[in-house]
Amino acid sequence: MRGETAGPAGDREQPDRLRAGSAAGAGADAWGEDTQDGATLALVVRLATTCLGGTGALVHRHDRAVGRLRLVAATGLSPESERTWADLPDEQDVAPAQALEHGRFVCGAGGRPGVASEACTAIPIPGTEGPIGVLTVLTVEPGEPDEAQRSLLHTLAGWAGARLGGGTGSSTVSGQPTGAERSVQMGELTAALAEAVTSRDVVEAVAAYVLPPFGADGLVFQILEGGRLHVVGSAGYPREFIGLLDGMPLAAHLPVRDVLRTRTPRFIEAKAEISRRYPTMQGINEASPKEAVVFLPMIASGRAVGLCVVSFSRPRSFSNEERTLLTTLSGLVGQSLERARLYDVEHARARELQRGLLPRTLPRLPAARAAARYLPAGRGEQVGGDWYDLIALSADRVAMVIGDVMGHGIAEAATMGRLRTAVRTLADLEIPPDELFSRLNDLVSDLGEDFYATCLYAVFDPVARTCTYSLAGHPPPVIVHPDGTVHSPDVTPDPPLGAARPPFETRQLHLPDESLLVLYTDGLVESATRDADEGLAQLRQLLSRTAAGTVCFGAADVDADIRCLEELCDTVVSGLLPDHETTTDDAGLLVVHARCTAAHDVASLDLPNDPRAAGQARAYVREQLGAWGLGDLALTTELLVSELVGNVVRHAKDPVRLRMLRSRSLICEVYDGSLTTPRIRHASYTDEGGRGLQLVAALSRRWGARYLHDGKCIWTEQDLEPDQAAGVLGGPGASSAVTDGQWDGGTFPFA
Repeated sequence: MRGETAGPAGDREQPDRLRAGSAAGAGADAWGEDTQDGATLALVVRLATTCLGGTGALVHRHDRAVGRLRLVAATGLSPESERTWADLPDEQDVAPAQALEHGRFVCGAGGRPGVASEACTAIPIPGTEGPIGVLTVLTVEPGEPDEAQRSLLHTLAGWAGARLGGGTGSSTVSGQPTGAERSVQMGELTAALAEAVTSRDVVEAVAAYVLPPFGADGLVFQILEGGRLHVVGSAGYPREFIGLLDGMPLAAHLPVRDVLRTRTPRFIEAKAEISRRYPTMQGINEASPKEAVVFLPMIASGRAVGLCVVSFSRPRSFSNEERTLLTTLSGLVGQSLERARLYDVEHARARELQRGLLPRTLPRLPAARAAARYLPAGRGEQVGGDWYDLIALSADRVAMVIGDVMGHGIAEAATMGRLRTAVRTLADLEIPPDELFSRLNDLVSDLGEDFYATCLYAVFDPVARTCTYSLAGHPPPVIVHPDGTVHSPDVTPDPPLGAARPPFETRQLHLPDESLLVLYTDGLVESATRDADEGLAQLRQLLSRTAAGTVCFGAADVDADIRCLEELCDTVVSGLLPDHETTTDDAGLLVVHARCTAAHDVASLDLPNDPRAAGQARAYVREQLGAWGLGDLALTTELLVSELVGNVVRHAKDPVRLRMLRSRSLICEVYDGSLTTPRIRHASYTDEGGRGLQLVAALSRRWGARYLHDGKCIWTEQDLEPDQAAGVLGGPGASSAVTDGQWDGGTFPFA
C-alpha cells in the first residue's frame, strides 16, 4: 500500500523481533508465546526507543533457575547484534545484568557484549518478588536521561511488568491508585497515545487513562495559534465555560501565558491561589466549576504548541510522585497531539481534494435517477481513490461508472481525478465501453507500474431497454427488479486497468422497466472478516428485503424517487458497514433507478436513399408531432429533419432511418451507413451551400453525432415546455424536474 511511513528510529531497517523464551524460572512465564504478551513487548521496545531517541531497544527475561537473561524482544538490531544479546549470564559486565543486580537505572555502561564503547540505558522490569527482566535502550552517545525520560522509562517498565504477570496490583486504603498502579495506567496511556491518529484520539486517550488514576474530573486541550488559545477537546466542563476559553487571546490568560513562557507545569491547589496570583482572571475563575487545576505545557519540536489542563472539583494537594508523572505526561501528550494535528490537517486537505474530485450532485435524467455514497477508509488510513459518476448521453442514454484506484494517498486521489475526467471526456465521444476501456488502460499504463485501477463502465439505453457494460477487475452490477428479484451476472472481469491487454469484453443485460442497478466497489462487500462472496450475498439479501415494493418503483414524483434511493443507500451502508470507522478500505456505492422510454413516445421511419426522403421525413414529422400535441414545433422540426436527411442523401449511404423521441425534450435522430464525420463549415458569402449544420446548430438546443458499428447517427434536441414533455417522464399529471424549460443537470456532447 502506498503512502506508509516508517516507524521509530531503528525500525526502518530492522522490524520488531519477538522470541519465545526457554522454560521460565520461578516467578516468570515464557514471554512472547502469548499473542498479547508479544504485542506488549513489541510496543515497549518501540516506545522506549522513541523516548530516548535511541537506535534500538531490547527486553530480556530473567531466568532465575539458571541465572541468565534471555532476549525475548528487540527492535533496531542487526541479526549479528541479536545473537550477541541473545543469552547473557547474570554476572556479565553489561548494562542489563548490572541493572538487574542493582535494581535501578544503569546508564552509559558497556552496551553490546564485547563492545564497551556502545552506549545504552537499562532499567529493571519490576515483579512481585524482584525484577523479572530488563528493558534496555541503545543510544548513539552516552548520557543520563532527563527526569521526564526517566519517568517514562519507569512507567514503561512498570507497565510491562504488570502486563507480563509480574505487577503488584495492590490498592490503597483510600481507594486511590498506588504508585505501581498509576505506572500501569500511565503505560496504558502511552500505548493508547502511540496508536492515536487524530486529535480526538489523543483527547479521548488522556480522558480515559489520566483522569481516573488522579481522581480528576476535568480536561481541556488548548492549542496556541495566531496569539490565541483554541480549544480542541474537553471533558467535564459545561459548554458555556468552554465558549469563554475558546479563542481567548494568550495575553489575557495570564496563568497559561506564564506556563507557556516558562515551559514549566503549574499546580494550583485551590481557586483562592489563582485569585491571589492573577486578580485579573477573577471572572474566568468564578465561572469555572473546578477548584484545583494543573496547567501542563505541551512541548513538541522544541516549541510550546499548547496546554493540557487537568482539573478537580475539590481542592487538593499534589505529591512529588504525582507532579513527576504529570510533568512526564505533558511532554508525551504534546508530541502525540502535534503529530495528530499534522495528520488532521493533511487528512482534511486530502479529503477536501477528494470531495472536489467527486460529483457534488448527480443529475436527474429522464431515464435515470440516482443516489450515491462514498465512505473513506477508517482510522489510520489515508484518502483513497474510489469514484463514481453518472453521465448524460444522447437519446436519453445514460453512462454509469464506478471505479477504484488501488492504494491510498494523495497520488491515488489525484489519479482518481484524472480517470474521472478522462471517462467523462471519452463518454462524450459516445464510444462503446470496450473501446473506452482500451483508451483508459493506456492512460493508466502511462502513469507508471505502481498504478492500477478497477472500473465498471455501463451504458443504459432506455429505448432498447439494455445495459451494455465492460468490467476491468471490478465486480459486476447487481440488478433489482420491481418484483424484488435480485441477481448479479456471473461473469469474469477483465484484468484491472494498467494490467490489462485489450481487447476488453462487452456484455449486455436486458432490463425490465423500473429496474435498479447497484454499482459498488469491493470495500463495500469485502473486509478482514468477510470475503467478497459473503459480502455480495449480504448485499443481495439487503436489496431483496428493502427495495421491493418501495416508492422507487413507479414513483412519478422525482423528489420522492430520490428520497427512496437515498434511504436505500443508507440501509445498504449501515447493513454492510455498521462501523465503517474500523474499515481499512474505501467503499463506493451508486444506485441508479433505470426508467425505460414508453413505446408511444418513440416513432421511427425507414427512408429511401434518394431525393424523395426529405419530403417523406417532413410529412412524417408533421403527423407525429400532431399526435403528440407538439404541432407548434412542426415548422422548426421539419426544417431540421429535412436538412439532416438531405445531407445523408447527398454525402452518405444506406440504410437511412429517422427516429423521434419525446422526453423532457424533443429528440430527432437520422441514421445512415456512413462513418464520415459531420462538421460545420465556414461558408463565404458567395457559397451556395455549406450552411446546413450552421442552421441545425442555430435551431436546436443541442446537436451531435454518435458512431455505431455499421454507421452513425446525427441527433438534435429541442426544448419542450413542462406540460409538453412525455407523461411517463414528468408530463401532464406528474411532477417534473424541468424548470422554465431547462434541464436540471447533465451534459451532452457537441454542446
